[in-house]
Amino acid sequence: MRGAPQQVLNPAEPGAQRRAAVLGSPIAHSLSPALHRAAYAHLGLTGWAYERHELVADQLPGFLAGLDASWAGLSLTMPLKEAALEVAAAASPLARELGNANTLLPGEDGWHADNTDVEGLRRALAGAGPPLDRHAVVVGSGATARSAVAALDALGVRAVTFVLRGRLREPTAAQCRARGLAVQVVPYAEAAPVLAGAALVVSTVPAGAADPLAVALATRPVEDRGAAPAVVLDVVYAGWPTPLARVFGERGAQVVSGLEMLVHQAVAQVRLMTGRQVPAEVLRQAGLAALSSV
Repeated sequence: MRGAPQQVLNPAEPGAQRRAAVLGSPIAHSLSPALHRAAYAHLGLTGWAYERHELVADQLPGFLAGLDASWAGLSLTMPLKEAALEVAAAASPLARELGNANTLLPGEDGWHADNTDVEGLRRALAGAGPPLDRHAVVVGSGATARSAVAALDALGVRAVTFVLRGRLREPTAAQCRARGLAVQVVPYAEAAPVLAGAALVVSTVPAGAADPLAVALATRPVEDRGAAPAVVLDVVYAGWPTPLARVFGERGAQVVSGLEMLVHQAVAQVRLMTGRQVPAEVLRQAGLAALSSV
């Protein structure tokens, strides 16, 4: 791609002066700088810097055009995950399938797109402990939901019920068809009994978007609340616990914070950008410290 770094430096050199950043909008709340900087400190990469930049989709090509060979990679959040594929010279098969990427890496022919959200979700869910049910409920059907579907498929889930405000997005429906997953769609107004009876719930919507579901669950009659799901993962990590997480936690569910997803996807990003492996616990502690200081 035009504007990509002219030369790709060796990321394995500990003393190399390298740069990386997280891009998106809004971005001020992002924990990615805390996680990646903690990884660099642990790995002894003293010349590495990790920044944050506020960008919307139409600004991404111009931003990339201004980067030099010192850049080792970029983390992407909303609203850039789909735009990343448009600017990439190449993409991993997973990123192509999902239609979104959260990582851009410099290559000799331009920027290469990849997706580590799936690994982050898969490891966060697998770390929850109990065997996962073959049916899951997913709140939302956007880019993060597609990553959730891929992670759930890898963990043996064969049927997904989407809880949505509107219609199921076609790219998400197509992904489910390609993976042979049975699909059902339930509107928010009818979701309370579905959520109450689910064994596994993944909320992929932004902060506040699932609050009406939490209210509906909390106001159900005690005798009609159903058994608590074994595992509930909410991708939101700020303001924890979220209302949805709180309601499920009070009903005895094992609730997983979005921080777990963020940590494991960042571990994978660090590996892609530096060629080095960092323990997840290093990033987890950095994330908890950053959240406690807010």
